[in-house]
Amino acid sequence: RQRAQGISAEPQRDISVLELMHVSFPKYDKDERSREIIKSAILDNDFMKNLEMTQIREIVDCMYPVQYGAGSLIIKEGDVGSIVYVMEEGRVEVSREGKYLSTLSGAKVLGELAILYHCQRTATITAATDCKLWAVERQCFQTIMMRTGLIRQAEYSDFLKSVPIFKNLPEDTLGKISDVLEECYYQKGDYIIRQGARGDTFFIISKGQVRVTIRQPDTQEEKFIRTLGKGDFFGEKALQGDDLRTANIICDSPEGVTCLVIDRDTFNQLISNLDEIRNRYSDDTVISEKKKIYEEFREVRLTDLRVIATLGVGGFGRVELVQLAQDKSRSFALKQMKKSQIVETRQQQHIMSEKEIMSEASSDFIVKLFKTFKDRKYLYMLMESCLGGELWTILRDRGHFDDGTTRFYTACVVEAFDYLHSRNIIYRDLKPENLLLDVSGYVKLVDFGFAKKLQSGRKTWTFCGTPEYVAPEVILNRGHDISADYWSLGVLMFELLTGTPPFTGADPMRTYNIILKGIDAIEFPRNITRNASALIKKLCRDNPTERLGYQRGGISEIQKHKWFDGFYWEGLRNRTLPPPILPKVQSVVDTANFDDYPADPDGPPPDDLSGWDEEF
Repeated sequence: RQRAQGISAEPQRDISVLELMHVSFPKYDKDERSREIIKSAILDNDFMKNLEMTQIREIVDCMYPVQYGAGSLIIKEGDVGSIVYVMEEGRVEVSREGKYLSTLSGAKVLGELAILYHCQRTATITAATDCKLWAVERQCFQTIMMRTGLIRQAEYSDFLKSVPIFKNLPEDTLGKISDVLEECYYQKGDYIIRQGARGDTFFIISKGQVRVTIRQPDTQEEKFIRTLGKGDFFGEKALQGDDLRTANIICDSPEGVTCLVIDRDTFNQLISNLDEIRNRYSDDTVISEKKKIYEEFREVRLTDLRVIATLGVGGFGRVELVQLAQDKSRSFALKQMKKSQIVETRQQQHIMSEKEIMSEASSDFIVKLFKTFKDRKYLYMLMESCLGGELWTILRDRGHFDDGTTRFYTACVVEAFDYLHSRNIIYRDLKPENLLLDVSGYVKLVDFGFAKKLQSGRKTWTFCGTPEYVAPEVILNRGHDISADYWSLGVLMFELLTGTPPFTGADPMRTYNIILKGIDAIEFPRNITRNASALIKKLCRDNPTERLGYQRGGISEIQKHKWFDGFYWEGLRNRTLPPPILPKVQSVVDTANFDDYPADPDGPPPDDLSGWDEEF
């Protein structure tokens, strides 16, 4: 495959449920026929059919009518789009690079990639007849998705806090439990629980009321005990291991009862035994190391650096190998980013976050940042150089890796994730292109442009990552957290073992639809061992709370998996474990392990003096 580019929507700021409740979008009148057509188009679309009915209803409300006469242009290939359309009447023609592809008619969604992120249209759509369409903007769509997710989590967390056994749990654990609660609906007269039956589920009533009765031992008649309503709960003993039901619970509302349900296994996987969660990293040593770096580079100026060669080209500029004019004994990587391009793609927040996270990070599995500079045109990051090259290049040249090689590189990433996740930092851009080999053959994580520090128990909503590596909850805009990194770890293992990621389509939208079908729909090649395949499938669970690494034992559950049996973790941490591939590096300025890059064809960018980068 080609070198992959990461993509990102403009970052969503952290927003509270209260703020979201007050965001409103205009609603447009439609007759019942139009509403049904829009709904059926959405349900017929591979991507949008995954939305919940409440979300679909809100989106239908917010869609506004647009008319196009025969021959007019609806979507133009190459334009940046942020509107998605549903066709109600008419026929359209789809073409790419001037070639006719197909004719569409009837209830169809057009241009749906635009609701995920700021992207160029991949085809041209022209009205073949007069057309009546309905349209919705990305901002509206994303707010609806975010609001339903946040409101639900807030409501569920409030319910949980009213239950004694949950009351003292930390926010992040409550958040995880909220995510696994299932809504179950019961009709009037249904027995939700029968006395004497065995059960392992716990219920919280979110709507309606139930009757509690107990069977009399002598008469077998049911004696009424009490009524329970919204916010009340039953079956909590089942979570503590007592599985014999002591009463009947019967639905008592004419309109039925809705309960939030969790079973014992799921509950036990999420409630962590605190001594199991270890934090190996003491922040005192980190602070003293940072001080040392600061002192050492305090006097270094941009003008002291001499460019030797180009190591890579990224979304915002280039990475150059540089040396200090007065010190030829070592070299550095200087990442330079065009300020005007950062502003144009609205990535200022991501860049500031990258600087902040990298300045504070101190791990042998993460590339070190020594100093930052800025001028009128560029931002610069002076980092350690890893002259072994990109893991992507080695994978490309070798085709794929064996089990042992993949295990070593995966373990390096697990160590980097352990460091980040213990600080509640999500990485979000794992792929072989972002893994560099140092001269010792150990892998380090580079490029923190999509990394973000999360508040405990909170999620983030910005669509970002590389299409083949994005987790389902990111695509569906349900909010995501560190569990999305475990999904990408499974994808990385598959790619290292086979040479291609498991989910690949002809274009991003097709890739996303393949991801939404899940890992079980993917055929695993024979060279993936049974244990490797089992671990990949445990990391790539559709439900984030089921992913290995995210559950009670944390990341140590990955380290204890059968695939890692016998792996010498201590040797990896103290760097005594021999690497599977030792790169050939002749000197501190040897760039033989990197591809050649031509000079920047665009020339210098315009100045940007707007001041957004004051803190950089």
